[in-house]
Amino acid sequence: MKIKAAVVEKKGDPFVIKDDIELHDVGPTDVQVHMVASGICHSDEAIRKGDASLGYPVILGHEGAGIVEKVGSEVQNLKPGDHVVMVFYADGLCDKCLQGIPTQCRNYAKYNLSGTRFDGDDQFQENGKHISDMFNQSSFTTTTVTNQRNCVKVDKSADLRRVGPLGCGYITGSGTVFNTLKPRPGQTIAVFGTGAVGLAAMMAGKISGCTRVIAVDIVPSRLELAKELGALDTINSKEEDPVKKIQDLTDGYGVDYAVDTTGLPAVMKPALDALAQGGTLAAIAVTPHDFTFSTWNDLCVGDKKVIGVNMGDAIPQIDVPRLIRFNKLGMFDYEKTEKFFDFDDINEANQASVSGKVIKPVLIIDKDYQPGK
Repeated sequence: MKIKAAVVEKKGDPFVIKDDIELHDVGPTDVQVHMVASGICHSDEAIRKGDASLGYPVILGHEGAGIVEKVGSEVQNLKPGDHVVMVFYADGLCDKCLQGIPTQCRNYAKYNLSGTRFDGDDQFQENGKHISDMFNQSSFTTTTVTNQRNCVKVDKSADLRRVGPLGCGYITGSGTVFNTLKPRPGQTIAVFGTGAVGLAAMMAGKISGCTRVIAVDIVPSRLELAKELGALDTINSKEEDPVKKIQDLTDGYGVDYAVDTTGLPAVMKPALDALAQGGTLAAIAVTPHDFTFSTWNDLCVGDKKVIGVNMGDAIPQIDVPRLIRFNKLGMFDYEKTEKFFDFDDINEANQASVSGKVIKPVLIIDKDYQPGK
């Protein structure tokens, strides 16, 4: 079948909406999804501009939500009409998956970042020529085909225009706290960068019982929202030294945990310096930059740790419904970070994300969708 999709032709090109893209047929374990909406993530921008590459031309998008239209003969847990959030692919068979760590799937790169389907075929073509996909889904489309393992079924009461970003940005930030850092009640955390990932990490810190949740950014409006979403303290690092301020707020000790979502060396080093003895910094940004520190002075003397976390060490089929439950309880207000854009305005939406004007742009692909139906 032919579909409408946003295509990046070459490195650095804008998105071009095309309506003649050829979509792969549904295979035995595949699911065809009618797209309702998709978040725009900084990972999409990183690939568009060439900080990372899947090969060009490419159809991006990996924070999609939609309605199942068709399923393959071997699909067991989904049926037409089900509502789904789409996530990364993990094979479920390797030792890491069997240990419950699908983000460390031995075939993660092959399945998600090769630009082809999990079976090696093209997901998309134009006039018979290859177009790369992303995360075995590519949600900047009107319809896509993905694998059943890429899908998390959600209750039809969940607004599909809102929940797509749970598949990446929100589980990355919150999962880094819930699944990896695992702070105990009474501990302290600072989050550097209050975009969607950072705010998710911050809200998870509050839910986990951290008594001091500190948000660090340079945009006053984002800091105001961080306070509204649960930050006890906010620091504008353009106006004051974040390390000194964090030490002042923690009786001179520093924080037990820090999360950097910026990927900027000028931010990551203060995040490390702001840690208390024995503290841990989680660096989780998609970035082309290097991070330099002294093994002895910065790590050993303070018994500090720097770790990387992929996709929040999440098990999406568990983490996505959990975040929806938290949202219903008023504890994880992700909708306050979102702004809707028409699919055709994807370049405007992406620029709003890049500039920081909008925290989480969401493309409305099916404008006729009505929540709860």
